[in-house]
Amino acid sequence: MKLKIVAAFVSVSLLSGCSQQIKDIDWKLWEKFSGEENNANVSEEVPAEKDKSPDETEGVQGEPEKEPEAPPMNENEYALDEEYFTVLNQEKVIENTDNILLVVNKNQALPADYVPADLTIPNVAFPFEGDYEKKYLREEAARALEDLFAAATSENVELFAVSGYRSYETQYGVYNSYVKKWGEEKTNTFSAIPGHSEHQTGLTMDISSRSNALDLTEEFGETPEGQWVKQNAYKHGFIIRYPKGKEVVTGYQYEPWHLRYVGKEVAEYIHKHDITLEEFFDRAIKQ
Repeated sequence: MKLKIVAAFVSVSLLSGCSQQIKDIDWKLWEKFSGEENNANVSEEVPAEKDKSPDETEGVQGEPEKEPEAPPMNENEYALDEEYFTVLNQEKVIENTDNILLVVNKNQALPADYVPADLTIPNVAFPFEGDYEKKYLREEAARALEDLFAAATSENVELFAVSGYRSYETQYGVYNSYVKKWGEEKTNTFSAIPGHSEHQTGLTMDISSRSNALDLTEEFGETPEGQWVKQNAYKHGFIIRYPKGKEVVTGYQYEPWHLRYVGKEVAEYIHKHDITLEEFFDRAIKQ
């Protein structure tokens, strides 16, 4: 009796890509990586169905074959609801302006006429009297700032709120006054072009302390109050928006006084991984 032997050989070529480098001002994307799989299928002689044992027909040890599990999520990825991703128009102007996680930077601007609808003055210490726009924050951020200041007070840490909401018109005046004094190149390292300032979101508050003469300077980060804020702000939903060593990513110099509200969960993640808001969105995936 002649036996017919059939041999099949299958080879699979794997393709791998390389992550694209982004110039400084376009914000470096989080690196993706690719996995490899090697599959080889070889046909072999199999006993007729009637000769198979129950275990062979039903799977290992008689159990039904399981569906393949979905690959685990990259540990660097963060699942985030779609509503929290910044939506831009063709001019890179933000459309979903009420999003508490919106990203305002040198590439993405707020509309010139944007004013948050829920601005309120938080019940915290200010170094000045009177009703000024820079006392205001959006409602959610204002309540969170009150919690942060209360926690500081309970640990004998005295903080002062110095500058919060800033309208487009106010930022226009601030920016141009700096340009006249320092020039455009230097000004752009610490002050935003109108429309590109986080202060217009109503989610940012600059803070200081008596030990730093109530000034907004890098020295605040070295004071006991500044150190306390660095270690505790995230517990109340705030991040230091422009941290040291991240100037290339954010486009701005180190500002230990500049707090941005993002909510407790995201703030904790950013603090734990020592990243910026831009780098957080490099990791965020829509769920």
